[in-house]
Amino acid sequence: MSDDITSLRVSVLGFVQGVGFRDFLVMSAERNGLDGWVRNLPDGSVEALVSGPTPAVELFVTAATKGPQGAKVTAVDLHNHTEPVPKGFKRRHV
Repeated sequence: MSDDITSLRVSVLGFVQGVGFRDFLVMSAERNGLDGWVRNLPDGSVEALVSGPTPAVELFVTAATKGPQGAKVTAVDLHNHTEPVPKGFKRRHV
């Protein structure tokens, strides 16, 4: 297994607010031992900052492309992140 750490800013577009998307991503992050946060944005998208072992981050991104029941993801944008990421995974407000 690789010890590589990946940190990404993830923007999820589509029908992703009001369907439990943030809680869904918190559960995915906790299940995979990832650090970071997730929040709703005023434009209707969901943004997350996620950091951890590359395979675990890949699982998180896969979950984000699907979302919980009721969500309709139309796009997921990924951007590398180089700043330190807080430990744990939290829901944030805008």
